[in-house]
Amino acid sequence: MVPGTLDVKGTRILAKSLFKELRGNGYSPNQILSLSTELIDLVTQDLRCEHEAASSSTPPPPIQVISDKGGGAWRAAL
Repeated sequence: MVPGTLDVKGTRILAKSLFKELRGNGYSPNQILSLSTELIDLVTQDLRCEHEAASSSTPPPPIQVISDKGGGAWRAAL
């Protein structure tokens, strides 16, 4: 299964399986909660980086072209 195609039910099943696996290997509920918090922090950082990258790559506003009434020449106004 490709992670991008997980639906809500698939996500629940994956989470439940991971939880059972961790508990079966001796992890305490507090350790699992700590792991979950770290995962949320990593996802948050990743989303923040993506947002900042998208913001910095936004093209500048378009140049408005106005006519010069004197000789028919064109110039750009910023």
